Amino acid sequence: MSTALSSPPPYIALSMHLYTSLAVLLLGTIALVVPSGYSLGAVMLLLGSAVLLVKRPGLNLTRQDRLVMTAMLAYTLVGMLEAWWDGQGIRGIDKPIRFLLAIPAMLLIKAYPPRLSWMWSGLALGAIGAGGWAGWQKLVEGVWRAEGHTYVIQFGNLSMLLGILCLAGLGWAVVQLRRGVWVSLLAMGAVVGILGSLFSGSRGGWIGFPIVLLVLYRGYGRDLPGVIRIAALAAVVLGALLVYALPQTGVQSRVHDAFNDVARYVSGESKTSSVGARFEMWKGAYHLILEKPLIGWGDNGYRQGMQALADEGVIHPGVTKYGHAHNEFIDALAKRGIIGLVVLLALYLIPMKLFTHQLSAPDLELRSLALAGILLSVAYIDFGLSQVFLAHNSGVMMYAFWLAVLWGVYSNRVHHEAALSSLSSR
Repeated sequence: MSTALSSPPPYIALSMHLYTSLAVLLLGTIALVVPSGYSLGAVMLLLGSAVLLVKRPGLNLTRQDRLVMTAMLAYTLVGMLEAWWDGQGIRGIDKPIRFLLAIPAMLLIKAYPPRLSWMWSGLALGAIGAGGWAGWQKLVEGVWRAEGHTYVIQFGNLSMLLGILCLAGLGWAVVQLRRGVWVSLLAMGAVVGILGSLFSGSRGGWIGFPIVLLVLYRGYGRDLPGVIRIAALAAVVLGALLVYALPQTGVQSRVHDAFNDVARYVSGESKTSSVGARFEMWKGAYHLILEKPLIGWGDNGYRQGMQALADEGVIHPGVTKYGHAHNEFIDALAKRGIIGLVVLLALYLIPMKLFTHQLSAPDLELRSLALAGILLSVAYIDFGLSQVFLAHNSGVMMYAFWLAVLWGVYSNRVHHEAALSSLSSR
């Protein structure tokens, strides 16, 4: 049932489609190459959503739309409640409230969807920019780990995110008139964006890459001839071996460092290496979770609890300088208890599940949107295994507003397809 009171004049609708197209283009293109670049497109979408109050376009909200918005709202409310009872003040609500602000942006996208060519080109250009900059830093400037305007882990993982979203867009590209140009652009974005992650040395993003490939195979692989599937698999394997073998990428040394960190932690030689410190933080969080499993400790309480465990000799005092557990799920459980973990899982899994409904859609443009939405959640679950991604501005903004964009466009497209199907059946 439509929520519209009246239809906006055609020139208003055209202007708003162009506006959302530009906002989404910027959300991808300058996300990692400009300080806080991920914010400009998001702010444009939020400000633009004010038009919904004036023009009241038809939104045709479905049960699925409400489920996604409920997951975002629930995450916001639990975060705000934690900030209140833990005495964090305004600081504590800054990040969870971004998900609330992304809801009107989602509604704007649903009402005035951007041109898909602008969205996919923004992702491709953003990935090429981030990965190219990382390559320059690593290969020309000789830095140890390439980083942008965000923390190195955020930069590398978000470069990876842009790259894998480009892979999702290949289905859209192959049905365009200028197929060769679009396939080349998105393929380049995928390769360079993923290389940006490798140059950053952010190992957390590499762990889940096989899962990304499985999702891509589920979406596209079964439609490809056997020869192409084998060739693609061979290219992935050879590419991985090449990246590992070349010392310039830094991948081999980072992998060796990880194994060495584990060995040193087990032997007791070092508990504050990159991997060892995570093990210590997880051990401390485990003790805290056992004491307050339902509602958790809150951010301030977590810090105090970890310090107390260090004073008692349960964990190494060197890890108390970290304000989170370097694992999204353990951190949520320790700070917001079972309730916090449930809303975090809902934030990732509800959209993922709903996007899967069109993973086998015959319309490749729609299937590419479904695949991108699934990969957004898959990537963040992967990133969250070794970092609290939603504790950082870049992590929150990229997930909240790309979810808003992808779901808004996807939902609009599904509604459009359903309407066409209904008309054709009459």
